[in-house]
Amino acid sequence: MQIKDSVALVTGANRGIGRAFVDALLERGASRIYAAARDLATLEAVVRLDPKRIRALKLDVTSAEDARAAATQAKDVTLLINNAGTLALGGLTDIPVDAVRGNMETNFFGLLNVITAFVPSLERNKGSIVNILTLLSLASMPGVAAYNASKAAGWSLTQSFRADLAKRGIRVHGVFPGAVDTEMARSFEIPKPPAIDVARATLGGVDANEEDIYPDAMSQQVYAAWRADHKAVERQFAAM
Repeated sequence: MQIKDSVALVTGANRGIGRAFVDALLERGASRIYAAARDLATLEAVVRLDPKRIRALKLDVTSAEDARAAATQAKDVTLLINNAGTLALGGLTDIPVDAVRGNMETNFFGLLNVITAFVPSLERNKGSIVNILTLLSLASMPGVAAYNASKAAGWSLTQSFRADLAKRGIRVHGVFPGAVDTEMARSFEIPKPPAIDVARATLGGVDANEEDIYPDAMSQQVYAAWRADHKAVERQFAAM
């Protein structure tokens, strides 16, 4: 699909990569952008970027009821960008089970809630879905074990939806960035690209109809290595 003149919805649009997607969509000429977040007050600055094209939308992705309500309000969406995510630090033996559940609720069930709610509109509008995943969907890093697992589950869900929705004319894209310069990744002391660069590269991949998008240098390098020897990448990440 083409980003220009699209009607986009971005979850987690109040900060980080989500906020960057709003900027990138404005640059590429989206006709309307639904900026979604749990708290409408956090979207005030986002709406001020372009009040004519941006609409604030309350959406807690962990709530199926919220997702259905959002789909009712935004029936004209042609591009759904599932960006909202959460990250729990620690290994699986170090963190409470509730923290693991929390990552799954947002990073896996959040995708399920939002996509399921928007499928009727996306089918009618011949739309596309973009799921923001991570390189850690491919290989796990011990210090963020719950995040790894939830994002790997999100990758599997992306593939399942891709197969199920192809017959309904809905394209499903998976995006696998490395560490990005956002508040969520502040504890990772490695070079990180700006969020706007990742958002722009992702939209370029959607325009080019790429199913799996690696939007930064780290993700491209790791994916090439993973294709060559995924066990070597697994061992490399496990040693971090």
